[in-house]
Amino acid sequence: MVTGASGGIGEATARRLAAEGYDVVAGARRRDRLDKLAAEVPAITPVTLDVTSQESVDALAAALERCDVLVNNAGGALGMEPVAAARPDDWQRMYDVNVLGSLRMTQALIPKLVESGDGVLVMLTSTAGHGAYEGGGGYVAAKHAQRTMAETLRLELVGQPVRIVEIAPGMVRTEGFSVTRFRGDETAAARVYEGVPDPLAAGDVADAIAWCVTRPAHVNIDRLVIRPRAQAAQHKVHRVGG
Repeated sequence: MVTGASGGIGEATARRLAAEGYDVVAGARRRDRLDKLAAEVPAITPVTLDVTSQESVDALAAALERCDVLVNNAGGALGMEPVAAARPDDWQRMYDVNVLGSLRMTQALIPKLVESGDGVLVMLTSTAGHGAYEGGGGYVAAKHAQRTMAETLRLELVGQPVRIVEIAPGMVRTEGFSVTRFRGDETAAARVYEGVPDPLAAGDVADAIAWCVTRPAHVNIDRLVIRPRAQAAQHKVHRVGG
């Protein structure tokens, strides 16, 4: 089960896990994009899913006969205002999708992950969950909460046949993340990656997820932090030209 699978890292992960031999359920709100994905990859089943809706999540869980892998990928960032000028509704939305969305999916599918005998729960966080930066307050807070959720789950489920994996990507260039963050301003979104040689692509993160998921049952990859070579830290990015 991959959430947020209609584009970016979620879509790339659905494709990669299907290539690894999994029957993949791809969930997202943009059903037209999911249908196109499923038409290209027969091992993918599209499901309309809104992780901010308990009813939507419960309906999905009831429809699944089993679940071996859950990838909590649905998320996103809104705004770059400093904390003093931040919009509370942006913070509410980021928390509802990133944190509570992951909580809803986790609660709904943990029983099936345990029943599988070797379940894997992957939490897509961010390097924002491991350090603060100006203008990132709400997103940083949400990703820290997700990271803590993964750490707590690992403690609470020890002894159960479930592995808890955190994937924390740095700068990933996808078609929608920065555009959404800058409220549709494509020029501002493009500046994020300006001059950066080879930021990560969605497929790079999908590769890491597939590697973690396909380790032997006794091997848990607690956390992978993945950045492009050009990014040494949140504030340290090599740019060329300009």
